Amino acid sequence: MKILWILSLVALSTGCALNSTTYIKPNDRFILGDNPHGKVKVKLSNESSQPIQTQLYPIDGGSHSLLTVNSGANSRVEVDKNTALHIINNSQDTVVVKLKVRGDLNLSMGFKNK
Repeated sequence: MKILWILSLVALSTGCALNSTTYIKPNDRFILGDNPHGKVKVKLSNESSQPIQTQLYPIDGGSHSLLTVNSGANSRVEVDKNTALHIINNSQDTVVVKLKVRGDLNLSMGFKNK
């Protein structure tokens, strides 16, 4: 019983994370969190040969914080409550993005063609 309690504490202290390798088609975008949710921290790694962009879109309207992530680069994005993170592929090639998401994992996920 004591071991189970210790394992539970370790699991709570490390938190839960979502790890994903995401492929985004040419001129498409991946949208994370286009629904009501709490704060989220995203570590993003651009594994492709093309730059990508990220932008934040509060679900009540508007957009802000456009960022370009070059090929092979990493970025950390703090996503506020009720805000979607768009990962945008403006290139003619499919891009590969590795994501590690921490925080409120009750997030919608989907793709949207521009």
